[in-house]
Amino acid sequence: MSLQIGIVGLPNAGKSTLFNALLGQQAAAAQNFPFTTIDPNIGVVDVPDERLQQLADLVHPEKIVPAAVQFVDIAGIVKGASQGEGLGNKFLANIREVDAIAVVVRAFEDPNIIHVNGIVDPIDDLRVVLAELMLADLESIERQLTTYAGRARSGDKEAGEQLRLLELLKNDLAAERIPNLTSLSTEEQALVRRFNLLTTKPFIVVPNVAETELATAQTVIDKIQPSVDQLFSQTTVVPISAKIEAELGELDHAEQQAYLQELGVNDSGLTRLIQTAFKTLGLQTYFTAGPQEVRAWTIHQGDTAPKAAGVIHGDFERGFIAAETVTFADFVSAGGWTEAKAKGIARTEGKSYVVHDGDVMLFRFNV
Repeated sequence: MSLQIGIVGLPNAGKSTLFNALLGQQAAAAQNFPFTTIDPNIGVVDVPDERLQQLADLVHPEKIVPAAVQFVDIAGIVKGASQGEGLGNKFLANIREVDAIAVVVRAFEDPNIIHVNGIVDPIDDLRVVLAELMLADLESIERQLTTYAGRARSGDKEAGEQLRLLELLKNDLAAERIPNLTSLSTEEQALVRRFNLLTTKPFIVVPNVAETELATAQTVIDKIQPSVDQLFSQTTVVPISAKIEAELGELDHAEQQAYLQELGVNDSGLTRLIQTAFKTLGLQTYFTAGPQEVRAWTIHQGDTAPKAAGVIHGDFERGFIAAETVTFADFVSAGGWTEAKAKGIARTEGKSYVVHDGDVMLFRFNV
């Protein structure tokens, strides 16, 4: 399972600079004019997880394979994008493919970098982006209403339910509200996901702050969080300095840690953004650890052992027999698989076992 996060925002908000920094290379052109990013740039970034190295120190594998996140840098959205202004609907379509949307809003002052609207106002930036996504969704809903109405007239009960949900979503968007899905049942939310609307995806608001303000970024959060809460039912604000992330990308791990400490922060923006995305999407990690590789696997919270096995290969899920399981803490304290089994802390779990974050697992299957 590869998590895909779309990076969107107004031109010159710092999207491409952030994208370059996350990849540790100049994968996207960062220039002082709109629409530098013509095609969506897609890059794969390792998920930072110190537990991988601790496991590797015990089992001495041939390789270490972290979990991965795909970042998609999408061209700047401007007022009228849903009607074809700027680069228009082509890029709105790209956003539909991602799991979560990170909206980068400019929160730094720099007279040398123009602002497309002439003023630095993170919430105004956010409202412009959301307005265009809402308008694009309203257009999509109108098309889908026609489709499902025909099916409902033919006696399709599910289509009738989808019509009802589309009307609810339409009413929210027409009132300039981001739809609140928390009041819907699990089954209703599953139907809504089929509509593939932009505004029903999880959002993360990412203020791009000046490097001198990163240590006091909580002030930025406190300032804009009330307005963010008025726009969304539940969305996290994750301040990042794209400039600092770019500088971190040029340093080794030890130098990065020293620089972060000097800045007065504990984690890089990349780490905080990925951690927030995992939490927002209800994801977690389990590990496999052996002489060939130590690997992190991404699954949903609440997934059972067969589901977790299926992330490795479909045959593992279809032919699932059992899973040898040890918590990460127990695996490390014991010193590896052999010791964990000798101490009786390695458990054999069946099909109903719900996997926990950090579990170290070994699957038995037969196909």
